[in-house]
Amino acid sequence: MAFGQPIYETHPHLIQPGEISPGITAQEYYERRIRLSSLLRPKSAAILIGSDVKYRAGNVFYEFHQDPNFFYLTGFDEPDSLMVIENISSKCSFHLFVRPKDPKAELWDGSRTGVEAAIEIFNADASGSSATMPGLEKLISSSENIYLNQTDTRDSSFSLFTGPKTFSGGKIHQMVRNKAIYNIGPIVESLRTIKSSAEIDVMHKASRMSAKAYNDAYKTKFTKESDLYAFLEYRFKIEGCDRSGYVPVVAGGTNALQIHYTKNYDVLRDEDLVLVDAGGQLGYYCADISRTWPVGGKFSAAQKDLYEAILSVNKDCIKLGSEASKFSLNEIHHYSVELMDIALKNIGINVSRSTLARLYPHHVGHYLGLEVHDTPSVSRSNPLKAGQVITIEPGIYVPENDPDVPSAYHGIGIRIEDNVCVGTKQPFVLTSAALKEVSDIENVLNE
Repeated sequence: MAFGQPIYETHPHLIQPGEISPGITAQEYYERRIRLSSLLRPKSAAILIGSDVKYRAGNVFYEFHQDPNFFYLTGFDEPDSLMVIENISSKCSFHLFVRPKDPKAELWDGSRTGVEAAIEIFNADASGSSATMPGLEKLISSSENIYLNQTDTRDSSFSLFTGPKTFSGGKIHQMVRNKAIYNIGPIVESLRTIKSSAEIDVMHKASRMSAKAYNDAYKTKFTKESDLYAFLEYRFKIEGCDRSGYVPVVAGGTNALQIHYTKNYDVLRDEDLVLVDAGGQLGYYCADISRTWPVGGKFSAAQKDLYEAILSVNKDCIKLGSEASKFSLNEIHHYSVELMDIALKNIGINVSRSTLARLYPHHVGHYLGLEVHDTPSVSRSNPLKAGQVITIEPGIYVPENDPDVPSAYHGIGIRIEDNVCVGTKQPFVLTSAALKEVSDIENVLNE
């Protein structure tokens, strides 16, 4: 037995009985497709395209990453695949087109699941080769309405909308040109935004594994950003994550003033803080943690004051992470600005709102799930709902020689980020194991 991804029969140390991906069962994937089908118009077909392999140069490829909507509905983690969900006569039918078995290709690129196993393992009602797409034209012709991802730019491969190129011998853009076309992306994302108990368990596991990596990093003296970067990526995997959820930020000193600093090749100086934004990924579900700590083992007075000001905002905003609060992410952000203004004034930083917006330039949070910035079509103005997972990540970044801020705080960048599962009445902090109190951090740093 050889397949394109781990299954219980081949990798029981990774996948439990009944699961398709870590922690998520075949039954749950089936129920997701049923829910999606119920949201489609009658006599409809939804066509979703899996990701293809991206290349750095020549034949040197990037690590494969499946399209999140496609993965959410299938758990299928191979390139060059396409799925169709039909809603005909109020019945859901699932078709999965995949790469066929090919010993010569598999010699070079690894095992493929193949057409037969698409039915046996992934529970497709019908399957076929993505090289020929048998029956796709008939599926489209029998449907009055077609749902597609209208933000998809992969016309060069799949030719969904425009252009002369074809995919797998079929001109899909011509097949759908006389149909009513709707955007499937926001519909799938509306389902993805509310996590099941199984999804929350996976995200909590990824968060605990990532938190352990952070706590271990505190215990180690690093002199280079690159060493800390490598240590975290190593520890994420050792703890059980599949990989990093995104390119980590490891920013020493003034590098922390760049929100998405990912060069990670500078030295770390004892007098500076290091800001780290990193998290592991498990079964495509991401953790997203930011912590800031003193390289030399102890916060200076100014560093401590600013850190504790931001920490107070982090804690107070986390308290709003429940459906009962009736807050939206945007409202929590506005509240965080009010809190930040007060917290900064308490330590002698009296600035205008326009200056505060410059010191605190990003949003307090975003949705989290199969993507780090999950479900982008779901508005942050919507009131929070139980089962959503959000980040809370206030931060302050004081430029060097800033005329509006006392000089003791110049060049300091601090962000503190936690992952919060929205509860009915109370928030559940998935990343609570990652130390963030000044005393806890200093104690571990100086063990």
